[in-house]
Amino acid sequence: MQTHIRSFLRYLHIGRNYSPHTVAAYECDLREFLAFWESEFPGRVMTPGGVDRRSIRRFLAWLHDREFASRSIARKLACLKSFFRYLRKMHVIASNPAATVVSPKLERRLPRTLDEASVARLMDQPDRTSTPGARDAALLEVLYGAGIRLSELIGLRVTDIDFENGTIKVTGKGSKQRIIPFGAKARSALQAYIAVRAELACRGRGAPNVFLSSRGNPMSPKGVNRLMNRYIGMVSEIEKRSPHVLRHTFATHLLNRGADLRAVKELLGHESLSTTQLYTHVSVDHLRKVYAQAHPKAS
Repeated sequence: MQTHIRSFLRYLHIGRNYSPHTVAAYECDLREFLAFWESEFPGRVMTPGGVDRRSIRRFLAWLHDREFASRSIARKLACLKSFFRYLRKMHVIASNPAATVVSPKLERRLPRTLDEASVARLMDQPDRTSTPGARDAALLEVLYGAGIRLSELIGLRVTDIDFENGTIKVTGKGSKQRIIPFGAKARSALQAYIAVRAELACRGRGAPNVFLSSRGNPMSPKGVNRLMNRYIGMVSEIEKRSPHVLRHTFATHLLNRGADLRAVKELLGHESLSTTQLYTHVSVDHLRKVYAQAHPKAS
């Protein structure tokens, strides 16, 4: 089974262009299944053909007993479905034992966002007269102004910025690239930062990435998350303070101001429109509040 797992993970990385982070998550989920098997079936060697639907359902119950969240259980089941689908494709097994196992029902959670006033205050927090402050200001403006993912922000290179046309080229999931426009404030913040970026770059090894740490290396996910937690905490009391908050906020503000849903989908780089439709729930709440405040018969 270990050999098949390694082959599957290699397939995800090379054949499907999955990011190292995603491949690591799949590996973790499969290791969890192996731990379950060793715990529940001591002395019984796991083989691809020896796993059946009943043992997978028992695995889900095992996770539930250990108080795993429904979302985590659903993700692990999705991993198993993908793994055994791969084994069937490779003719290792005749059928996928996980194919008909039903995923736990998930509560639909609305994304956490900031209102426009909070975003305005957020952009005022960095000290733009210092090099780190100029970097942080540009980072915040790009996250909100372009709605990109954390991985896309970290991978952004100086050559990906087109100041003349006001666009950036980002590489998203599956190594798919897209062009995203950015506004005047993001342009101004980026230009101010690029003008002093060399001060950080000279401390490192000449990384082409736009956003660099104080040591001149490409910023890490942990470093960006730490910055976002600090800055968002200055203007909001929401518990979730990650870069994704600004991505959610970007999409919600566009829809609140009448942007086309399909255009927002393309800007976000979503594969499916249903993923983008999650933000319409937030927008409907916004419209409901406007209606309640403005319509004479609302009460």
